[in-house]
Amino acid sequence: MLGLSPAELAEPAWLGALAGNGLLPGMEPYAMVYGGHQFGNWAGQLGDGRAITLGELVAPDGKRHELQLKGAGPTPYSRTADGRAVMRSSVREFLCSEAMAHLGVPTTRALSLVATGDSVVRDVLYSGDPQPEPGAIVCRVAPSFVRFGHFELQASRRDHALLRALSDYTITHHFPELLRESGSATNAAIDDGVREAWLGEVARRTAEMVVHWMRVGFVHGVMNTDNMSILGLTIDYGPYGWLEGYDPDWTPNTTDAGGRRYRYGHQIQVAWWNLVKLAQSLVPLFAAAAPVERALEVFRTTLAHAEPAMIASKLGLDRIDEDPAGTDAKLVEDLFALLGATETDMTIFFRQLAEVRLDEAGSVDDSALCAPLAEAYYVPTGLDDALRSRTAGWLREYAARASRDGIRDATRRVRMNAVNPKYVLRNYLAQLAIDGAEKGDPSEVQALLDVLRKPYDEQPGKERYAEKRPEWARHRVGCSMLSCSS
Repeated sequence: MLGLSPAELAEPAWLGALAGNGLLPGMEPYAMVYGGHQFGNWAGQLGDGRAITLGELVAPDGKRHELQLKGAGPTPYSRTADGRAVMRSSVREFLCSEAMAHLGVPTTRALSLVATGDSVVRDVLYSGDPQPEPGAIVCRVAPSFVRFGHFELQASRRDHALLRALSDYTITHHFPELLRESGSATNAAIDDGVREAWLGEVARRTAEMVVHWMRVGFVHGVMNTDNMSILGLTIDYGPYGWLEGYDPDWTPNTTDAGGRRYRYGHQIQVAWWNLVKLAQSLVPLFAAAAPVERALEVFRTTLAHAEPAMIASKLGLDRIDEDPAGTDAKLVEDLFALLGATETDMTIFFRQLAEVRLDEAGSVDDSALCAPLAEAYYVPTGLDDALRSRTAGWLREYAARASRDGIRDATRRVRMNAVNPKYVLRNYLAQLAIDGAEKGDPSEVQALLDVLRKPYDEQPGKERYAEKRPEWARHRVGCSMLSCSS
């Protein structure tokens, strides 16, 4: 994508740059300052406290990509911190950036992971027991790392000139199609119409990004406004996680364990709240409030179509009726009630649902019909006779619904397996890779990365990477709940 070869990156000059120890010709490193709302409260000025942009690289296709080191040392915004990052958080960001890209989720990317050889002191659980850990640096890549919080900070300071300059730069460089559609030259004054289109596009991309999160069962864990990309990319992989036992109230973030603001089932509402805060910061650039309100409405209209389309794709159907009082809504509601009725692995359930023989739903008994779903349940006895009967009843309704669309099992299976991954970055898998990396053995990081590059393929011999979370990982630090400590 970048036009670089592995051999090139292994040369001393590139290696030095990726390790934070040197610069290549043309690199002019800088850190950006932004603010943000954290857990619903204005936190003022924040960073970048440990992210340093090396510069932009123009790829063979002419697109620009920003190269940014995370964890290379202090910046002017580090306050009293050291600007470093530890191995565990760096491995998690490196792997998850790439896993999400191959899942088809809009995301920043990760070019490299470098062990520094230094020790970094962190208090992993904020328990008053800081310990030295191995240090590491990720080089992450995106067209831009501008966040909602960049605009919020300038608005909070009432620096409307800088706010306007930043928004104009962002539109001109990262949303040039809006200028072309408006008939404006790139150096023309950007009017309210262009700004409305821009905010609407940010709202659309944000909605689509979060719907992708919901599709694959991803929980970001820390959706502060400073962690929201203006390009609608998933950014800042901290205390994230994938749903294992389906629970819409689950959050992987220990800091969020009390209020559960960033729980799986609340992510769409938080994305809307964050967009409102962004819009409020941009109000000084508009002559009236109406364009801002119209732009925000794009989020709702996008969701109204994107959510049903996502559910339809997960079920292999042509479409889901968008009427909330319709029979399709009841089918979906009953499905998620079943998932929550006993501890059910969401990833495995949807993958195995494609294997259920709906074409024979009317001619087999409940046990045979439900058999392909067995491996999705954490406690096999959790599927008692009553729940098995409910599940079989739902499967027969699902079979009737697929039949109305004229969808046979073979077609449905192909459709479902294209959007329901077999492999996701489960926290316990990431932790096993971290355990090796901290001892100087990166082989499991590489093996896991190779699997995650083909998340929808069966990959014979790699089945262990698709297994449910083992019982030993249920409460181990790093395998279920995580802190923001990095």
